[in-house]
Amino acid sequence: MSPTTPDTRDEMPLPEALRFTAPAPLVDIGANLTHDSFARDREAVIERARDAGVETLIVTGTDLRHAREAVALADAHPGLYATAGVHPHEASQWNAELAQGFAELYRRPEVVAAGECGLDFNRNFSAPADQERAFEAQLGLAAEAGLPLFVHERDAGRRMREMLASWRDDIADAVVHCFTGDRETLHGYLDLDLHIGLTGWLCDERRGHHLRELLADIPLERLMVETDCPYLLPRNLPTKPRARRHEPALLPWIVDEIAHWRGDDATTIATATTATARRFFRLEACHHE
Repeated sequence: MSPTTPDTRDEMPLPEALRFTAPAPLVDIGANLTHDSFARDREAVIERARDAGVETLIVTGTDLRHAREAVALADAHPGLYATAGVHPHEASQWNAELAQGFAELYRRPEVVAAGECGLDFNRNFSAPADQERAFEAQLGLAAEAGLPLFVHERDAGRRMREMLASWRDDIADAVVHCFTGDRETLHGYLDLDLHIGLTGWLCDERRGHHLRELLADIPLERLMVETDCPYLLPRNLPTKPRARRHEPALLPWIVDEIAHWRGDDATTIATATTATARRFFRLEACHHE
């Protein structure tokens, strides 16, 4: 995600009203902790996540530099892992050198998924043809490495399904992170046995209504949760943190919103999504703990 960049001034501790501990340990499958807005208090952010019950963080790598930084963070902090890929916004930069760099990263035990990669026909910061070329290359690398995919898709559901379908027998698994699509797109992904990642988009009364109606269609064994921080600050918070920066400690608010609209209790959602994430990213077998 690339909405307006949050303020990078020094962050104060979260207000007391936002200190909400999850009813069961959580996995945040998409945290952009290498973002500049975390530069001054990254250690405190990680500690606040643990205090809130968010015990495992998957740090998103959206280009080679940030992927390497994500791996370094994961190497330094038990319970942190990394993804590594080229975001579709940067797809025009894809070349053989990048391919080699990611192939090397995929051998690191801290890297648990290939991505963030995919298609974004909403903004088209890279031409669609370049996006497809880079995504196809990363599909091949993921298949070769045996890694699951961490996928970005915006306004490209039909083409995404076509490309994933042609690789589905070769890809270990895939999650469409920060899903915001319609019912047809959701069911197309579920028909491919893909996983779905939900964010604070669901908590936005201006644009999240259609997602609330789709929640019951997502099997719990296919559902995972994420902040996509520092972006997508939930709008269901009782107060806003300074500079309106999102962080992993706020993930319990998203879980609570999912539980409300599904008619489940938060413990059920927390327990199920964590079990799904640990299985998807193979965290039980990972030696980086």
